[in-house]
Amino acid sequence: MAMTRQEKIDARAEKEYYKHHKSRFRTKPQDTIFAVINYIVFAVFAFLCIFPFYYLFINTISDNSLVSKGLINFVPRGIHFGNYARLLQVPDLFTSVMVTISRTVLGTALMVLASAFVGYLVTKHEMWGRQVWYRFIVVTMYFNAGIIPWFLNMNMLGLTNHFAAYIIPGIVAPYNIILVKTYIESGIPGELEESAKLDGASYLQIFRTIILPLAKPILATITIFGAVGQWNSFQDSLILMQSAPQLYTLQHRLYIYLNTTSNLAALMQSGGSSVSKAVLESALSGKVIKYTISMVTIIPILLVYPFMQRYFEKGIMMGAVKG
Repeated sequence: MAMTRQEKIDARAEKEYYKHHKSRFRTKPQDTIFAVINYIVFAVFAFLCIFPFYYLFINTISDNSLVSKGLINFVPRGIHFGNYARLLQVPDLFTSVMVTISRTVLGTALMVLASAFVGYLVTKHEMWGRQVWYRFIVVTMYFNAGIIPWFLNMNMLGLTNHFAAYIIPGIVAPYNIILVKTYIESGIPGELEESAKLDGASYLQIFRTIILPLAKPILATITIFGAVGQWNSFQDSLILMQSAPQLYTLQHRLYIYLNTTSNLAALMQSGGSSVSKAVLESALSGKVIKYTISMVTIIPILLVYPFMQRYFEKGIMMGAVKG
């Protein structure tokens, strides 16, 4: 297809521009060196981040005797999945998994909703006592009464041996409220709210139709924080659920299994018990059990995190612009 006269003129002008400004677009040696060093540094950093997970995984699927001797470092040997199958035989494992999933989903959802709504409210200058309430929330980040007063308080509220103990204390998260507040103030134009108010929208309508959709990056960020915290939470189950084994979390259940196995291994090594060879091998592979338990507990987070990654950086950066 033939070029028009104007297209030829534009092409000639573009060629002349690049000809006279060629030095500006030429890659300089120092730029190439910097790019190479940059790629090398980030490649090493990525390797250092990935290798611990890879090391855990190959040790959980390799021959247990080789793992116990520390001979598995880079390549798996004697591949098998018996360690994961063995964990499936832990008593009440399914119940613990369901408890952990339930507290993670419900606790994270309520925390995100509360953080979003409270973070939005404290941006409103017309809110009664706004600065007092906001400072009251922030102060709780710096003062902690300790484990014993915390347990006594939970016991007085009737939350011991109750599933609500996993949910209620974590609904108000001061740090996440600060992130949401800062994001709304710096990332969402006030003109949108003013326009909605002129149309007769209430605060709840503005929050539901404007704030929530536009605050997805920061909400995804605090969702990651909340989900990781709920999934890995262990202390509340250990201290508060002493008389309710049906409410043990996955981490608590695996902790009990690990302690039982370690004690059995110590007993066998001292010659104080006579059991089958299979049980002996299972008990003596304490390192393998630790690796397998660690892998099981981090797999769900590793699977969820990539889907939130695209929001994570934007949410953190915009939530940290100002306080």
